Amino acid sequence: MKLTKFLVPALFLAAFISCKNNTQEAQEEQSVTNDISIPFEKHTLENGLTVIFHEDKSDPVVAVALTAHVGSAREKAGKTGFAHLFEHLLFLESENLGKGGLDEMSARIGGSGANGSTSRDVTNYFQTVPKDALEKMIWAEADKLGYFINTVTEPVLAKEKQVVKNEKRQSVDNNAYGHESYVIGKNLYPEGHPYNWQVIGSLEDLQNASLQDVKDFYNEWYTPNNAVLTIAGDFDKKQALEWVGKYFGEIKRGKTVEKTVVEPVVLNESKKLYFEDNFAQTPRLAMTWPTVPNYDKDSYALDILGTYLSNGKKAPLNKIVVEKDQVADQAYAYSYTTELAGQFGLVARAYDGKDLDSVLTSVNKAMALFEKDGISQSDLDRIKTSQETDFYKGLSSVLGKGFQLTQYEILAGDAGFLTQDVKNMQAVTVEDIKRVYETYIKDKNYVMTSFVPKGSIDLAVNESTLAQVAEEKIVDGAEESFDASITATYERTPSSFERIEPVYGPAPQLAIPDVYTETLSSGIEVLGIEDNEVPLVQLQLEVEGGMLLEDIKKIGVSNMLADLMNKGTATKTPAQLEEAIDQLGANINIYSSNQSIAVNASSLSRNYSEVMSLVNEMLLEPRWDQKEFDLIKQQTLSQIQQQKASPRAIAANEFDKLIYGKDHILAQNNLGSKESVESISLDDLKKYYNSYLTPQLASFKIVGDVNKDQVKTSLSTLNNKWTKKEVTFPELATVKTPEKSSVYFYDVPNAKQSILSFGHPAIPSTDKDFYKVQVLNYRLGGGGFASQLTQQLREGKGYTYGIRSSYSGSPLSGIFSVNSGVRSNVTYESTALVKDILNNYGKNFNEEDLQVTKSYMIKSSARSFESQGAKLSMLSNIQEDGLPVNYALKRQEVVDNLTMDDIKELANKYITPDHMIYLIVGDKATQFDKLEKLGYGKPILIN
Repeated sequence: MKLTKFLVPALFLAAFISCKNNTQEAQEEQSVTNDISIPFEKHTLENGLTVIFHEDKSDPVVAVALTAHVGSAREKAGKTGFAHLFEHLLFLESENLGKGGLDEMSARIGGSGANGSTSRDVTNYFQTVPKDALEKMIWAEADKLGYFINTVTEPVLAKEKQVVKNEKRQSVDNNAYGHESYVIGKNLYPEGHPYNWQVIGSLEDLQNASLQDVKDFYNEWYTPNNAVLTIAGDFDKKQALEWVGKYFGEIKRGKTVEKTVVEPVVLNESKKLYFEDNFAQTPRLAMTWPTVPNYDKDSYALDILGTYLSNGKKAPLNKIVVEKDQVADQAYAYSYTTELAGQFGLVARAYDGKDLDSVLTSVNKAMALFEKDGISQSDLDRIKTSQETDFYKGLSSVLGKGFQLTQYEILAGDAGFLTQDVKNMQAVTVEDIKRVYETYIKDKNYVMTSFVPKGSIDLAVNESTLAQVAEEKIVDGAEESFDASITATYERTPSSFERIEPVYGPAPQLAIPDVYTETLSSGIEVLGIEDNEVPLVQLQLEVEGGMLLEDIKKIGVSNMLADLMNKGTATKTPAQLEEAIDQLGANINIYSSNQSIAVNASSLSRNYSEVMSLVNEMLLEPRWDQKEFDLIKQQTLSQIQQQKASPRAIAANEFDKLIYGKDHILAQNNLGSKESVESISLDDLKKYYNSYLTPQLASFKIVGDVNKDQVKTSLSTLNNKWTKKEVTFPELATVKTPEKSSVYFYDVPNAKQSILSFGHPAIPSTDKDFYKVQVLNYRLGGGGFASQLTQQLREGKGYTYGIRSSYSGSPLSGIFSVNSGVRSNVTYESTALVKDILNNYGKNFNEEDLQVTKSYMIKSSARSFESQGAKLSMLSNIQEDGLPVNYALKRQEVVDNLTMDDIKELANKYITPDHMIYLIVGDKATQFDKLEKLGYGKPILIN
């Protein structure tokens, strides 16, 4: 086997870090205290496969990604959606993995779950697994390029077409403004341009695609010389290279892949279009200009331009559109660059009933303000610092590092482009920002869309023409039938050796991070983990209470209080606070939930002390700004209105009312209702703050590149100055399991999907059986493609794009739930099938189910603490549920000791389909009456 090898020992981030050599260039760079590098090796097999290795021994895991340089841009008009279709197909079956393919193997090896993504330019297949499963993954990934296409038969294709259709219904058709990208793409890019169609493609094209069409597309693009295999993590590079050569080496090279070349997009005139949106509750304006591809010298300035126009109090769009004119609750700009072209977009979501001509006038005023004032050097510097933090976050996992190297290799032509990429970002000047604005935006032609609620054409921008959108009609029995149980018969692809699944390597040992804990004199409970893998810190300061302590007639106080505490301090205006945060490259956000108010923050570790000074100030010295309060109230009311546009939000809010009872505090939407929010005053927020925010109810969790002494020092102000208060929590009414099941229906006329929310009250997170029911749920609906719900409703029937069940809980309460979005015309069939699966789950649970569950739950623990976010979640579990530091090891023992009898006893006790709430949010006209056949009486209409 012939190999070409490139070894790059390290890539140092110029400008983000200080280089340790004596070159003049290094001496001129800004000095920074932390270094970071991404060492990698690059190899090329004789068949053209590019292989990239990045070694990282910090956790016993390995990320494996196979990326093909094929996205929707490789398709042809009339045959769209194929790349995205293959993202689905390549997980299902292959010659050597058999039926169930990689999804089935992922469950056994404790992987993160086989996943994929498709863009205009590439398709990724990726997973993080315990390091003992690396050879298995290399063996399995080789099937995608050499031992797969023969397994795609007519029934397989017919079923996956239904899954993709359901994905489109869920992500596009059943969402407010879901068709906006389609309308923009059709009008920004000319006919025949590879970006003229959407990545998901046309449902008509997909339905008309023949088996031969699909196979021809695969054979053209899914070849070794058009793919990159990236392996990152804890592995032996020499051994891995031998395995790659063994499993990939004899796969035949494909045709030479030519680089796609297109003419730059030129709009000869501006286009104004409108669309009446079935789900939109408020109108939305979007403007889009053609720009440049990614990594173009101007792409970096365009990215900063979008950030500056959008983010923060000083941003022109926020300053004029949101705050001064108050015509929209949301206004932002963005730069979106891809391999062949780019676009710059501006979006403003108006308030209810606001005409978009007035929004456009306000947007033009904001842009005129930018033209007059431009961007200051200080603002440019703070955005660059924020980009630095975001960059490090992207490298906090082995998968993130692997993705970055792969993207550079495919789209920049060099896996080592990182250094130049960073230099390009840091080289952007104030003059560059002005120049790209004048080159691509100012007085240039654009595509403008007005998406308005049904019956509100008068809110669209004047002189707009109707956008042409083909909306699917859901008709009973219209879908193509298939039998997913048919075993495919095909001729096997020859190989020089028997391709059987390899054995595991040496099992990794679960290493529990060292946790330090302390309770301060004020009552603040501190938990921390020192982690120096990247120069970052993540923290959460959480105060128990949240909505639990609110007056039920004034729900929304804690949510608005949290929002207001982000808007300045006693000594800093909102703009000054934002600027102070941004200059540190930090994120600080105070938010409220049903049971707490929390501060989440992340920053470069070198700025930790300064960040904590700001956190202290935000908590102890709120600004109580009446103007900001009034704006927050208006935006909250708009958010409540927006939720009415989302069937999923409707389902979540109504489900809580049915579970807890409409007058229970936990049944409330923590945003509040229109009536409650309108009744709230600034004094209500002050009263809540002065009564309930107290250190005795606070916990401080931190993970990052700081030590315990630094953390204690940073908390001294809070410990000494935060006033203690006596807080009494109200006694919560007992939540009872329904005596019998009932079916509830919420009508959303013309819904393309029905949202299913089924469930019943369950045990709290502190119950001795809480982890056991997580284990029980793995094969039911918690294990993705390893679960019965997914296998039967998605893989077996094609009813849904996704379905899951879960046991969620806090120390106060718990809920068992099943959630999905299904094709409207199979609402009854889907519900009946879920009911049947629940009824038989315990009875049918077998020894294979038990072994797969045990294997996954034990082996997946190797991934438990890889990222800072995962470690922070670990600290939350310890603090909230009173768990020991080594609870992960204890849980391994629990799983190891579970028997079949234990599982059946748990199922009988905690899965009760005849004592459940069945809520459906969908189209009453076509689906309501059928549901009586479930045997739970006539459905109850709740709106």
